[in-house]
Amino acid sequence: MLDEQTIAFVAEELFEAGRTRIPIERLTARYPDMTVEDSYRVQKLWQQCGEAAGRKLSGRKIGLTSRAMQLSSGITEPDYGVIFEDMVLPSGCSLPWDGYTNPRVEVELAFVLKHEIVGPGATILDVMNATEYVVPALEILDSRIEMPDRTIVDTISDNAAMGVMVLGGTPVRIQDVDLPWIAAVLYKNQVVEETGVAAGVLGHPAAGVYWLANKIAAHGDVLKAGQIILAGSFTRPVPVDRGDTVFADYGKLGTITCRFE
Repeated sequence: MLDEQTIAFVAEELFEAGRTRIPIERLTARYPDMTVEDSYRVQKLWQQCGEAAGRKLSGRKIGLTSRAMQLSSGITEPDYGVIFEDMVLPSGCSLPWDGYTNPRVEVELAFVLKHEIVGPGATILDVMNATEYVVPALEILDSRIEMPDRTIVDTISDNAAMGVMVLGGTPVRIQDVDLPWIAAVLYKNQVVEETGVAAGVLGHPAAGVYWLANKIAAHGDVLKAGQIILAGSFTRPVPVDRGDTVFADYGKLGTITCRFE
């Protein structure tokens, strides 16, 4: 386990890397004994740095929810990060490509809560009862740590690689849709890059939400009413370049688009 001074140093490094857009050296190369718990300690301190700078918490993201991504990372459970208000953007937005490092796009669903979800012991029924609506979302992945040979320890420290999220389409109540069978087609520059079904997220997109409520309960935290929970991707990450236009078609749930300038 890393000492508090090292945790603080790494969190400050990541905070600065987010400002300068210069990725830092892989943490696991410098601290080979760094643990997942250390990573969440770094992330929490990074969050506190952001809040001290005036950023406001809007919700949380869940990552590594697909079996393929878990196997490739050598772990058996998802990870999570935080979403600040300035990370939530509307469909149709233009994004500065050079404002991100190795940006990639994932297709997801976002849960907007009307009631808090308290763990441990939270279940999928708690998620269904607490959700005001779900809405299509794109996650733009970013990286404040060098990409080659990254591990789950690096990714969690880097706020689970969260950049921003783009919300769009049609908000729907959970009881009005069959959540696992929501599907989407992701286009880049009018070419289909990925297709996916929401059941790819732990069998049910709400599963990651109650997992998260139970996970953060160990730290005395809860998922609060009004928060947005980005539930995990049901496609692989698609790299984007300057000038690319991304368009996601969710069928009856509408579409989302954004462009990288």
